[in-house]
Amino acid sequence: MEKRQVGRTGLMIETLGLGGAPLGGNFVDLEYGQAVELIQAALDAGIGYFDTAPWYGFGRSERVMGDTLRGNGHVLSDKVGRLLKPGAVSNPMDFGMVDPLPFNVVYDYSYDGIMRAFEDNLQRLGLERIDILLVHDIGAFQHGEENERHFRDLAHSGYRAMDELRKTGQVKAIGLGVNENQVCIDALGIGEWDVFLLAGRYTLLEQTALDTLFPACRKAGTTIICGGPFNSGILAGRDMWNYARAPDEVINRARALSAVADEFSVPLAAAALQFPLGNDIVTSVIPGPRDKTELQQIVDWFSTPISRNVSTTLRQWLLDFRLGFLRLVLVG
Repeated sequence: MEKRQVGRTGLMIETLGLGGAPLGGNFVDLEYGQAVELIQAALDAGIGYFDTAPWYGFGRSERVMGDTLRGNGHVLSDKVGRLLKPGAVSNPMDFGMVDPLPFNVVYDYSYDGIMRAFEDNLQRLGLERIDILLVHDIGAFQHGEENERHFRDLAHSGYRAMDELRKTGQVKAIGLGVNENQVCIDALGIGEWDVFLLAGRYTLLEQTALDTLFPACRKAGTTIICGGPFNSGILAGRDMWNYARAPDEVINRARALSAVADEFSVPLAAAALQFPLGNDIVTSVIPGPRDKTELQQIVDWFSTPISRNVSTTLRQWLLDFRLGFLRLVLVG
């Protein structure tokens, strides 16, 4: 499987990785044994890059991923910014969690919080290293007005912890794992980052990252890992978009894209999965399959031949849509 470099680090990862949110029971009832089968199937398929976080099942994803990857060659990204404290939440489905571990979350983006989170992650994983360390879900999308305080903690001391872990060789690369463009742009102003794991902002449905973020990243030598290439499922035949039920406007846009793909007998999901990698700033795409059957389907989509004609037609449709939207905004 093809590999690309993470930032300027020399670290190489597969262009197709495995997102670990479903392994923690996020929006899906996945038992431990099924999670093990899914990770093993990914390894058997030649996938060597895996992503997880304490947030996914409040530690469940990290535990099963560490157990299964231990002793196997792999590259792993994990996240900091949330500490897990004892005490189960009263209604885990408020957070989209099915049967999480009995913890609750405390946000801490300070030096001490990030160092504590890093050590806790290693303990839950049962592994001696994390290759890519990402600051998780900082930004207004997650925190609203509280983000000013959290970002100040990151700027004043949290970044120093991330940089220290990189300089001492405890991690090979550092970055953010977020759902929004602006906080990545803000982060470029406080330090040198190797990679941003950006979910949902550079897909067949949305390319807002092209406007300002990607040029800024290219100048800084920061690469992108694309999470959520199916925009929560709408581009893979489901009715979810950005972690909620898709509105009619988005459904209609997905249908229009599907009609273009159908003209060339290409599954829309295959086009969606391969689309981000057409931009050389994108290092990897990491969908989050819910079981090994979905993983095999993703591997098939990833290897589906897509001709230049299909790519050109889809890109033109996207360009026309972006220009049409811009005209709408300008006209008012």
